[in-house]
Amino acid sequence: MTARISPYLNFRTEARAAMEFYGEVFGAEPTFSTFDEYGMAQDPADAGKIMHSQLELPAGGGLLMASDAPAGMPVPDETSASVALFGGPQDAEALRAVFARLSEGGTPGVPMEVAPWGDEFGMCTDRFGVGWMVNVAGPGRG
Repeated sequence: MTARISPYLNFRTEARAAMEFYGEVFGAEPTFSTFDEYGMAQDPADAGKIMHSQLELPAGGGLLMASDAPAGMPVPDETSASVALFGGPQDAEALRAVFARLSEGGTPGVPMEVAPWGDEFGMCTDRFGVGWMVNVAGPGRG
């Protein structure tokens, strides 16, 4: 099977700001399409909202997508979903830096530290309310 799975984040109005932030964090350029570009803005307040955005992570690291909800569509206040980011010992420095950036202005969870299973692990909720879990495989495991 050649299918891929990618997180798709939903916001009320912050998709552009969030994806621009993630672009800075991951060193990639997001793309944006608005509701008015495709004639899909049924409410004038939705015209400039993001209908679809995506960010291709460097080195084949995956695809992160996001959108704003149109005025008539509900968006949950909270979700139990988190984005998991993981790599091997060779990625440790980069993953620690990403975790630090994602944590800025957010809510701390678990600091990056060696977990009982031997990997370095941390959790946070970023400034946009998105949960992140970052895992660096322990020596000999990556």
